[in-house]
Amino acid sequence: MSKSEDKELTFEQALAQLEQVVKNLEGENVPLDKLIDYYQEGMELVKVSNHMLKNAEKKMTQVLTDDGELEDFVIEEEME
Repeated sequence: MSKSEDKELTFEQALAQLEQVVKNLEGENVPLDKLIDYYQEGMELVKVSNHMLKNAEKKMTQVLTDDGELEDFVIEEEME
């Protein structure tokens, strides 16, 4: 998987590829060098997926202000 492919993947595609990698790793009689290749591919997919999730989380915790700027969303609790 190259870096250019990473940018084109959706989260769902990365997850589907990761599921296939896990199936490959669980296969019987897989040569060690192929296991290492699968492992490396899986770790790259985990990294890409994690990055996508962190970006989504960041977007979910920000709001667009009236002037079009993003700022962190903060709930101000009522003081009693």
